[in-house]
Amino acid sequence: MLDRMRKAGFDIDVGPPYFAFMREVLVFLIQVADRIAYARQAGDARAAFTTALVLRIADFLEENEGDLLGTVEPGTPGYRERFIDLFNELSSHYAEFGYGADGPDFGFRRYLGSRLEPLLPPKDRRWVLDQVMDIEVPEALTLVERGMDGVFSTERRARRASHLGAD
Repeated sequence: MLDRMRKAGFDIDVGPPYFAFMREVLVFLIQVADRIAYARQAGDARAAFTTALVLRIADFLEENEGDLLGTVEPGTPGYRERFIDLFNELSSHYAEFGYGADGPDFGFRRYLGSRLEPLLPPKDRRWVLDQVMDIEVPEALTLVERGMDGVFSTERRARRASHLGAD
């Protein structure tokens, strides 16, 4: 999504703007995965799945933001905690939107765009809603749905060939 938006002319600078963008998109994608899990799992299993997903992504962000942006000021929340707090805050917002057989409803999609809009330079704010709703969200949904099909598949998967030999 980030690459496509940059190719479309949106200025998303490396550094804090990049990670602010990524956090918003990741929260949206986790909300999508949670809705798919809701349709396929019982409540406790779904909650455990979503919690594990949030914590794992928070760990990735902690590592990557720390590597690229440096350590946070003492006494302030770390990158991991910031992401978890953002996820918890926005979960109740996304819960107000519908998710049906065709995926997230108009409000669900638009909310992501509205969250990204203030993160972009003024020249890009006018077009972000259209880009996100018409191009980015459909592409992202395809990937998440395919991934979730794999997560919840009951079919036996073929073993991956090992590239490491014992010789």
